[in-house]
Amino acid sequence: MKEILNLLKIAGYYDFLRTYIRDIVEIEGFSQLREAEIAIWANREILQDPVDAASFFVQKAQQMKDFLEDKPYYSGSGELSAVNKRLEFLETLKNKSKEPSVKQRCEEILKNYAESTFF
Repeated sequence: MKEILNLLKIAGYYDFLRTYIRDIVEIEGFSQLREAEIAIWANREILQDPVDAASFFVQKAQQMKDFLEDKPYYSGSGELSAVNKRLEFLETLKNKSKEPSVKQRCEEILKNYAESTFF
């Protein structure tokens, strides 16, 4: 988890996460935003890829922000807003990180989204 939080700090998104998410809980099962708990439930699988996990946390923080601002936060425009925030984070991390492996992983995830028919 420390590596994930460090990536958020490098990209300048740590305060954004802290503003909208109170807790990150490692669980078995599905990773998801828990609005009532102001928390992210993260399964062990997602935590194994720090770049993907950090971008997932940013996406969920954006959804929590939208929820608190009474804006759509799931499906349709809500999901698009959150995914766009995730992609913005990945671009920023890619540009700010000095680690070639982090830059490469950001590029891979961004490429996967660019090739997706949904976004």
